[in-house]
Order: sequence, then structure tokens, then C-alpha cells
Amino acid sequence: MSKVMKAVRLHAFGGPDELHYEDATMPVPVAGEVLVRVYAAGINPPDLYLREGYRTLPPEWQPSPQFPLIPGTDVSGVVMAVHDDDTGFRVGDEVYAMIRFPDNLFTGSGGYAEYVTVPAKQLALKPRNINHVQAAAAPMSLLTAWQFLVETGHDAPNPFQSFPHVPVALKGKTVLVNGAGGGVGHLAVQIACWKGAHVIAVASGRHESLLRELGAETFMDYKKVAPEAHVKNIDLVIDTVGGNDMARFLRVIRPGGAFYPVNPLGFTDYDEAARLGVTVSSIQVRSSGKQLNDAAVLLEDGTLRIVVENTWSLYEAAKAHERASRGSIQGKLVLTVA
Repeated sequence: MSKVMKAVRLHAFGGPDELHYEDATMPVPVAGEVLVRVYAAGINPPDLYLREGYRTLPPEWQPSPQFPLIPGTDVSGVVMAVHDDDTGFRVGDEVYAMIRFPDNLFTGSGGYAEYVTVPAKQLALKPRNINHVQAAAAPMSLLTAWQFLVETGHDAPNPFQSFPHVPVALKGKTVLVNGAGGGVGHLAVQIACWKGAHVIAVASGRHESLLRELGAETFMDYKKVAPEAHVKNIDLVIDTVGGNDMARFLRVIRPGGAFYPVNPLGFTDYDEAARLGVTVSSIQVRSSGKQLNDAAVLLEDGTLRIVVENTWSLYEAAKAHERASRGSIQGKLVLTVA
């Protein structure tokens, strides 16, 4: 007889009120998987996109939903069961992960629940000196910044470009991070600093104190100044905001420099970039237990810090999505699971 758990499920695409806290069947691990008791689940932009039905994607990319589905890719919790003895994990291990992304991009990865199964290769031991809320806030944002700036870590086809993404060397370089106060942005600032770059952080003024604490040498409030009018000869711009005006940053990048749009769908000025000698490169972030394990060292020694703006209980997922939909988040939002 199947066991029952609490989960947040979608029965239709739409607004936050489509997130329903209800009974669901507890998953059972298959070969290569472990069962995790979820203590906290991070909220990421793809969770919102999934809830809305990825309505901004081109028609040929639109999902074919299989309702009900459980959103949520980022979790932190405790291993409750293992299918195989060779998974590398034991019952009782504290772990964190980004689950089945982008494989379950359109079907939900199951993180908004009391229990979830996770492929062992996508799982890592939780850093010992951070709590489950901080750990659940980390995976997607951390892996995105890591795969852009440190190592891609996989050879899967890139849906955004015909060539593989290769991170540029950052030591001694000047890096501008647009949207530096958000989930990916505040980690990109820290990783760039760790790699020896001089970092310019662009965000709203309320993030200035935090971003200077995290290592940014220069801060620019985009509400007061247009960064593209005040900087030049930048080696790398990583844009975490997206939109249709990303090309404005091309003029501040030196010939031979690079532009990394985290969400490249709004960028169309590839010919102009080529004329200016600027490499435009992006990635599709992918789950990786190995990279989370590598980054855990930096989380444990304090080199990297995870900022959480606010938490909600799992049954308050709709309220959390309402907050997320308003944007301008400092760091991350997290659901806690009783």
C-alpha cells in the first residue's frame, strides 16, 4: 500500500493560487536513487515559469503538462532510504541537491513536498556549518554561477548556442554583475571575487551594503545611474536580469571580452557583438552532485555565503510565489517543511 505525504501540487497552469497543499503519494526510490526527507525547498525562477506554463517560451518549446505535478528543484534534507548500497549515501546523511534539472523542466522535480527521490549523482552532503534553509537556497543559483564562471562540468548539447560554453579566466579581470543582489547575482559576485576578479555590482540601492560585504569593489545603483554610461573596458559582464535591452552592455566590454546572459532569450544582437569583438556565451544549468560537493568546501569555510531574504512554510507556497513574482529579492526565498 502506498504511503501518503503532504506536497504542493499544480492541477493547472496559472497564478500562485494554483499551488495546492494536499495529500500526495510518497515516491519510492528506484535504482540509483535515494529517498530524501525534505527539510527545506528553495524557490527559483523556473518554479514560477513552470507554474505559469512557460508562457514566454517559443511555441515549439511549450510544455505538454501531465497534471498533477509537484514543482521544486532545490532541496535540503536527510536521507531516509537508499535503493542501492553503492549510491555513496547512507540513511541519516544530511544532503542537498538540484533535482533532475533540466530533465524535468516541464514536469516538475518534486521538491515542494515532504519527501522526494533524488538521483544519487545529483546529490551532495550538506555543508556542515550551514542550516537546511541556507542549503536549500543554494543549488540552482550556485550551480548556475559555478557553471558560468568556474566549469561547465558536462558536455550536453547547449540549447542556446552551437558551441560549448568555456568560462574565461577571471584573475585580475574586471567583472560587472548585473542583478547582483539576486540569487545567481550574489553568488556570481562572490565566485568572481574568489577567482581574483575586481567586481562591479549593479543592483538597487538597498543591496549596496550586502554586496560590499560580499566583496564587490564598486557598487552602482541602476535606479540612479545607467551603468553602461559610466564604465568601460570591462572584461566580462554577467547579466542575471535578462530582457530585451541586454545589448546595452556590449558597449562597455573591451574587444576580446565576454558577455554572459543567464537568460539569453531576450538577446538578439549577436552580429553587433561579433563586430565589437565580444564573445556572447550562455549555458543551460544542469544538476551536478559533484559540483555541489566541490562548492561545499567554499560554503563551509565562509568563502561563499548564501543570503535568504525570507522563508514560508510549505503550505504557504502560494504566498511565497506571490512575493517571488514581485521580484527585487535579496538572495533567495525558501519553503520550510515541518
